[in-house]
Amino acid sequence: MLVNQRNKVFVARRVDVPGNHWQMPQGGIDNNECPRDAALREMKEEIGTNNAELIGECPEWYAYDLPVKLSQRLWKGQYRGQTQKWFAFRYLGQDSDINLNTEIPEFTEWQWVGFNDLLSLIVPFKRDVYERVVGVLRPLVEK
Repeated sequence: MLVNQRNKVFVARRVDVPGNHWQMPQGGIDNNECPRDAALREMKEEIGTNNAELIGECPEWYAYDLPVKLSQRLWKGQYRGQTQKWFAFRYLGQDSDINLNTEIPEFTEWQWVGFNDLLSLIVPFKRDVYERVVGVLRPLVEK
């Protein structure tokens, strides 16, 4: 979770999921990489910057399953979902530093949204995880 100075959350629309659904940056952990370092690396790979400082993290890992049709289309049925470790980072850069035109673009557009609007934008199969993540991280962000 990347939040700006006004406690708005960064969300982006994926290039490979149709509809008006958004998500926060996320990604895999390489061998011998700690989850926090992976989060910063993925942020840089997906939005062109990782100019952020750690606010806190969820103590638990969260899992979700992809809908069958989507998993077959996106990953040829190889993966059913993900297990994720979530962090909150405070964005230290300027909006103009955010660049979705990365080496392998994952998003078509982005925006900052308030916590109260966040869950309604998220693809339905991820909402449960996002609800739990927001419940843990929002108090840390709004201190």
